[in-house]
Amino acid sequence: MPTSKQKSETDRVSITLKQSPIGRHKKQRVLLLGLGLRRLHQTVEHPKNPQVLGLIDKVKHLVEVKST
Repeated sequence: MPTSKQKSETDRVSITLKQSPIGRHKKQRVLLLGLGLRRLHQTVEHPKNPQVLGLIDKVKHLVEVKST
């Protein structure tokens, strides 16, 4: 059974902002800021949990997601 440290290292998501939030709904811009994305082509890593996956789903047309 994997320990919590191993699980947190393997269950990560890399999110890259691929399209500009200019001209999008304010809620989508706020969601991107909540994910920590401020500039185009910026990449951030977050744990893979339901909260983060829900945020990603709302702005999936603006970001690229890779599971690490």
